[in-house]
Formats: sequence, C-alpha cells, structure tokens
Amino acid sequence: MVVLRIRNVHKRKYALICLCIVGFIMYRWLGPAGGRRMTRKVGLSANSSQFTLEGQPFHILGGSVHYFRVPRAYWRDRLLKMKACGINTLTTYVPWSLHQPERGVFNFHTQLDLEAYINLAADLGLWVILRPGPYISSELDLGGLPSWLLSDGSMRLRTTYPGFTQAVDTFFDKLIPKVVPLQFKKGGPIIAVQVENEYGSFAKDESYMLFIKEALQSRGISELLFTSDNHNTLKSGGVEGAIRSLKLQKLNQRDIQDLNAIQPNGPTMVMDYWTGWYDVWGDLHHVLPPEDMVSTVREILRRGMSVNLYMFHGGSSFGFMSGALQDPSYKALVPSYDYDAPLSEAGEYTPKYHLLRDLLSRYNRGDSFSDMPVLHYREAYEPAIMYQHMSLWDALSFTEGPFKSLKPINMENLPVNNKNGQSYGYTLYETTITSGGLLKSGDNVRDRALVFVDRSFIGLFKRQSLELAVPDGKGRRTLSLLVENCGRVHQGRDLDKQHKGLVGDILLNNISLRDFTIYSLDMKPSFIDSLYRAPWKTLPETPSFPGFFMGRLFAYGYPSDTFVKLPGWEKGVVFVNGLNLGRYWSIGPQQTLYLPGPFLNSGINQVIVFEEQEGDYKVHFEDTPDLGMTADIQ
Repeated sequence: MVVLRIRNVHKRKYALICLCIVGFIMYRWLGPAGGRRMTRKVGLSANSSQFTLEGQPFHILGGSVHYFRVPRAYWRDRLLKMKACGINTLTTYVPWSLHQPERGVFNFHTQLDLEAYINLAADLGLWVILRPGPYISSELDLGGLPSWLLSDGSMRLRTTYPGFTQAVDTFFDKLIPKVVPLQFKKGGPIIAVQVENEYGSFAKDESYMLFIKEALQSRGISELLFTSDNHNTLKSGGVEGAIRSLKLQKLNQRDIQDLNAIQPNGPTMVMDYWTGWYDVWGDLHHVLPPEDMVSTVREILRRGMSVNLYMFHGGSSFGFMSGALQDPSYKALVPSYDYDAPLSEAGEYTPKYHLLRDLLSRYNRGDSFSDMPVLHYREAYEPAIMYQHMSLWDALSFTEGPFKSLKPINMENLPVNNKNGQSYGYTLYETTITSGGLLKSGDNVRDRALVFVDRSFIGLFKRQSLELAVPDGKGRRTLSLLVENCGRVHQGRDLDKQHKGLVGDILLNNISLRDFTIYSLDMKPSFIDSLYRAPWKTLPETPSFPGFFMGRLFAYGYPSDTFVKLPGWEKGVVFVNGLNLGRYWSIGPQQTLYLPGPFLNSGINQVIVFEEQEGDYKVHFEDTPDLGMTADIQ
C-alpha cells in the first residue's frame, strides 16, 4: 500500500508537469485575444471597410495609458482595470525627450522600460498600438522632443533638416530594435504603429512623413501603419502606405465625409477620441459630462468604426514634463494629467468608467469581462512640519557652474549637462548695476522672472509685464533675475522658437546689460540629493524667499496613495524622497499633487519644498484630490 501511494504521488507530479508544458505551448500559440490559434502571418489589415486580424473581422477598442505617466508599480493595476472595462488594445506614445535626455545618453530602464510595459500588456491579453513619434505632442514640453535639439540655431524641427533627421536616426537606432521583436508577426502584441503625430497641422516639409515612414520600416517595423489628424488636416498629414485616422471629441458627419473622401474604401478609425481635456494654470478644471462621452462612443460603435479612448487613464506629468499653449496667449499646463478620463489620475473608477463598461459589455454581446480590481487604499497623513530652511542663495554652491558670459545665454545653450544645455527648471542670471531706473525685458524673459537687487525682491517679469522700476541706490549693486521655464509649447508651428531663460537683451535705461554670471537650477535628482548634505538651518521666524524648506512625512506600515496640499504657499515645486512631484501654484485650478504610495518609504520620508515667494511652513496630505473648480468642455 505504501508503494502504491508513492507511485500515485509521482503520477500526480508528472501529470502536473505535463499540464504546465501543455499550458505553456497553448499560451505561445494563442494571441492576447485568446481562444483561437493564430498563424501570425498577415496581422492587422485594412483591405476592406472593416479591419481584420489574421483574416478575421476585428474591432479596435483602444485605450491610451502612458507608461511614463504611471508609477511602474501601478502599470499592472491600470491595465487590468482597462481590460476589465472591455478594452482590447493599449495605445501609448514614446517620449523621445525622456528616453534620450542628452546626446548619446539613453534611458530605457525602470520607469521607462518600454519593453517591459509592452510585454505586460501581452501577458494581460491586450494588443498594442505603438506611437513612437518622434514628435508626439501629448501635452509634453516641446511635444516630447528633446530640448537639446534647440541648441542648433538653425534647427528646423519636424522637417528633413539634416540636424533633425540625424538625431531621429540616432534615436530610432536605439528604440526600434527594442520593439521589432514585439510585433504581432513575431509573436508579440504590437498590431500597428503610428507614423509621427498630427503632422497635418504642421506640414512644413512634404518629404518629412515619407522619411519617418521609411525610418520605421527600414529598421524592421512591418505591421500596419497609421497616421492621425484632425478632420481638416487629414490630407496634409498622411503618407502613402499608412491608414489615415481621426482625432475628435464631437462626432459629426463632416468628419467622416472628409476621411471617406480621401480614403474611400478603408475602415474608419478614431485614433483619438478625447474623453476629457487638459488644464492650464489660471483657468478652470475641464470636464466632459459622462453621458456626452458614452453617447459619442455609442455612436462610433453603431457606425462600425474602431476607436481609441484618449485618455483611458491620464496619470500625472511628474516633474517638469508638462507642455504649454501659445495661442491666443502663453499658458502653461498643470502637472495633473487626470484628463477627466474614465480612470482618474490615481486610478479610481469614475462614472465614465462604469457607463463605458456597461456599454461595451452590451456591445460585446454578453462576453464576460474580467472582474474589476479592488481600489488602492488612500490615506490622509499627518502634516509635514517644515523644520529646516535654506535660502536659494546658499544653495547656489550646489549647482553646476557658475558660468560667465558677456551676454545672456538661453537655457538650451548653457554649457551644462555635458554641453547639452538645460532642459527644465530655473536659471539665475546676475549682473552688476550702478544706478536705478527703468528695467525692460523686451519680451526676452521665457517665461517668468523674479527680479532682485542685492537679493531683495523688487518685482516680477512675465509675458504681459515688460517693464519694472529699479530703485535708486549707491555704488555697485547686484541685479538678479531668477527665470523659470514654465513649459515649452507642445504644439503649433513655432516649435523652433521654444528657447527658455533669457533669450535676448535686458535693458536698464535703454542700455543693454552685460557681464552676466549664470547659475543652472534644473533641480534634477542629483541636485536635490546634494542638498541633503547642505548646511540647512533651523527654520527662522522670517525665512528668506526664494528658499528650500525641509520636513518629514511619517508613513507607518505599507505606504498608501495620498495627495499633497499646500494652503498658504504661493508657487514652487515639491520633492518627496528626491522625486519631483511637479509644480504647485495658488492660482489653480490644481490644488493637490498626487503622491503615489510606491514613492514613499515605510517610516520617515523627506519632503523638500522650493517656494518662490511665500510659505505656510506646513505641508498637508489628504485622501482626496482637488483639481479645482470645474467647467464643461465647450
């Protein structure tokens, strides 16, 4: 009997091993859609009025979730929530500026591990449409193009100008080989690739889109190609051999007619159905009523069209990555990219999510969806009391430089970061004056400058205010301008003109100032880390501004998501454990910064606030976001 039992145990073990082997083989032969063997020879096709995938009718139900806007620890959670809503395809942009912060320096690790993200999508049963740019817009600084391109005074972005095409080739030489093995025909989840983005609204070079298409295909991209534009720029934004697709928020017959006139026999794809909108400082928080969103999606599906929801989950533009608008006037974007999307900035379900899930469950004729993942716990931690202070002036010794220059130098041409210039943050320009009078910026401040005489604040330069009175004084005095890059414009025809810092002369009594000492304050992680070794002082009763303030957040047990709120503070930047959460500004609309639990340690967490003008010396942590007063999108 004992021998028999042992043999039975062995038989069960062998049976389990065989089941595992069979399961693995089936997994390799089944695509993310599951349930059917795929030969993977044809891929996604658009040879009729409907898409087919390996010869079978296929409706793209897409959702945009950007890996660079979501903490890596939450990638799985966000994609599972999207799949549970009935979405079958993930779309994501690829931000060149983040992957290549300097010439010859590439980052595809940790938070920017694109291959891991795409493989995760495949593991979860999602197809992928990849949008590698090189220009992506996506409300990123310079539309996702690296700022070091602008150090070339003759640069013509998004054209076949050799300085630009050579840089694109170098980037694609690194990027494309990483994603080629992940294409559908090679067993991966990528069923399509987008060529550039909304080029019809730019259209400065007729041969540019062909260059980008060939740059992709010559490196091994073999899946279906798309372009994507607004209805009135479809013609100028396309390229032969790529399917044209639409961007829209309100569906009308004219949009469809414009597309069908150019592409009469192909399937109709709304590559970007905007589920909400982004916000700018000094405005309201834009929302699209859930019923309006679902009504439009329902109509798109009724017409047999494919669709991608931009965004399904927006996430956060952490740090300084947010872009800006130029028309009709310059306005910088807030760091939240909540977008009023079906999944909130912190991954919460919204009324849009539930309505959409109900719609798609009926559209899929009762196919069972996966269960909705449980929500993460959010916590209102005790406030962090700022107990140490360091003035901006004391922090200058931790910057790279300083640099001497006869004339002002814009950020992109500063000899910092291995001669790649400065991308983000602040730059301090100092010179000597011997009199008071009228200071004129000549609209050469990009984008905002605090002005000091002998380190005493005298006023502010911004786009609308071009003159400032300098008080009289005796002898030689130091004039300082702390200039902030509030975000480069992310779209439009003036991308080449997005230099930051001082981009020309500053005049005192109509005489150009000369002999500058320049400090680069890009506030990169290395700079913030160096501040921990700096000579901080106990917070005085009347601390000087601008300045850095340090406090501690205590998180017991497993850290939870929370939201940073700074009532009584004016304008600045928040760093937690050295990570830049983004800017805050009392003018709103955004009043809280999302702080994901994975960014926190169990126990003590260092909080540093850089404040420009005024502070309350206490940082609050709440369990609900506050994105400001809302306004319906018109």
